[in-house]
Amino acid sequence: MGRRAAVERKTTETNVKIIVDLDGSGQADIHTGIPFFDHMLTLFSAHGLFDLSIRAEGDIDVDYHHTVEDVGLVLGDAFREALGDRRGIQRYGHAVTPMDETLSSVAVDLSNRPYLVYNVLQTGKGVSGFDIYLAKEFFRAFSNRSGMNLHINVSYGENEHHILESVFKAAGRALDEASTFDPRIKDVRSTKGAL
Repeated sequence: MGRRAAVERKTTETNVKIIVDLDGSGQADIHTGIPFFDHMLTLFSAHGLFDLSIRAEGDIDVDYHHTVEDVGLVLGDAFREALGDRRGIQRYGHAVTPMDETLSSVAVDLSNRPYLVYNVLQTGKGVSGFDIYLAKEFFRAFSNRSGMNLHINVSYGENEHHILESVFKAAGRALDEASTFDPRIKDVRSTKGAL
């Protein structure tokens, strides 16, 4: 069906260009200047089966925050555009994903009612300079701009890399389910007739 979108955002702090194809095969070409973040977004793409191209330049010499948040904003805009009127999609998705000692659960409602619940273990450590709070900033921006109700819960885990990897994989899988078409759904999946 070709649900694709290309979105760009340029500010004094960042320049972000994203192309997404919701009906892809999980191909990722991601360059944010933050290698660990690139790794997480690649996992998100692969496990969500979204084709994703991201080019981001930001003031990462100051901090990673602006780049991470703006990638979330632009990715949210791209998902919103690619989803279109949301007719025929399942709307809801859920995934429970282990990564070694970690177990994460992500639930999604593509309702046009953004909200983030983020219960992720705060270890106080980072991975290659990527602090765990940055993932929350990314998911908040992504959920707000895409119109997604997003619940992220980590049941347990010790290694911060494993915790975040489990979360990004689960988020991709849950979004794949929520954005998938169901031939039984003729309009939007809502008794109100609108999302």
